[in-house]
Amino acid sequence: MGNTSNESVLVIGAGQAGIQVADSLRAEGFTGNVTILNDEAHSPYQRPPLSKDYLGPGSSAEPLPLRGPGFFADKDIALLAASAVSIDTEARSVTLSGGVSLDYTHLVLATGAANRQLPCPGADLEGVHALRTLTDARRLQDSLSAARKVVVVGAGFIGLEFAAGARARGLEVTVLEFAPRPMGRALSVTASDWFTQRHIQDGIDLRLNEGVAAIHRDAAGLSVESTDGTRYPADLVLYGVGVDPRTELARKAGLEVENGIVVDSALRTSVPGVWAVGDCASFPRRDSGARMRLESVQNATDQGRHAARSILGDEAAYARTPWFWSTQGSIRLQIAGISEPGDEPVLLGDPAAGKFSIALLRDGVLAAVESVNSPADHIAARKLVGRGLAVTPEEIAAPGFSFKALAKSLPVVPEPVPA
Repeated sequence: MGNTSNESVLVIGAGQAGIQVADSLRAEGFTGNVTILNDEAHSPYQRPPLSKDYLGPGSSAEPLPLRGPGFFADKDIALLAASAVSIDTEARSVTLSGGVSLDYTHLVLATGAANRQLPCPGADLEGVHALRTLTDARRLQDSLSAARKVVVVGAGFIGLEFAAGARARGLEVTVLEFAPRPMGRALSVTASDWFTQRHIQDGIDLRLNEGVAAIHRDAAGLSVESTDGTRYPADLVLYGVGVDPRTELARKAGLEVENGIVVDSALRTSVPGVWAVGDCASFPRRDSGARMRLESVQNATDQGRHAARSILGDEAAYARTPWFWSTQGSIRLQIAGISEPGDEPVLLGDPAAGKFSIALLRDGVLAAVESVNSPADHIAARKLVGRGLAVTPEEIAAPGFSFKALAKSLPVVPEPVPA
């Protein structure tokens, strides 16, 4: 690495990915200016707990910071409370909302994603909530304290995490999901069916194949009208119907955009000197080259580290194994890898006991592992998935098999050391 003291890196976005870029630049020895633009009213905080611990009964109601109080000063990183309104890629400058312009040598777009709006009449009524930011979570906390009946629209991770938390408070909870099963984009049919039964057993009224047609408010309060005409009374409504990458800045600046800001394997965009990381980035899969966009802490953190090294001249391809987690009441779901509809599921453990894993085989190769309350399986799976490991259903079903033992039996494949 050459002398970087005369260079500057400007990061747009103070979430997990953006903060990690700045942290890793300093850890890798970058000595130039590092500036992060934070367009939220709060200091950088961890987003995942907002739909889990933060809304649970007895929560302390305090967000978890992404870094300690002295981090930015200690690392000589400028954190500006400002939003970017335009990028001039020729001049290498960014105009802020106040009219000031900042020059850069390298620009990193860590703009994240925004909640998809609920496309039905009444979605903007008071008492109808989305959940992504700390402001959203605080508003929800206030509403939950006076609620008895809750309707959740969408049985994805956010919807079910919130539903489980509301149920733990003793509230009546109805979940409407237009698809035939919950978390259908993320889970195998086997795992999804288990979650359906478990949430029903826990007292959640889970309505599948039933979307929302409209939300009404009258003298009696809110009610949610489903696509089959049923009306569900509610004191509050939460919707979680997906997110869209925040690509407006990139599109206006002439960067290539396709379900996210298009980047190459080094996380560089179509314009020199500009990178994109995290929820907003569309990157090539290491196995097929097909484009994908991931919304996870792991991906945001690992891409932040990788982009820092890329800025400093490392040409390695981003190739980390994706992993995810969701806490739904007493259930901890952990996933290593990405499953596809045609994968063959192989069960390990006892679903009736609430502790099991499902191996997903694709053409005889271990493609993903879904683990429920089985953290040892998950840790091992993260070492196994992505190695092109051939394994048969019979081997997995054999007495004494464990993912942990299998991982120990294989040669160690080093991954890049996190910065």
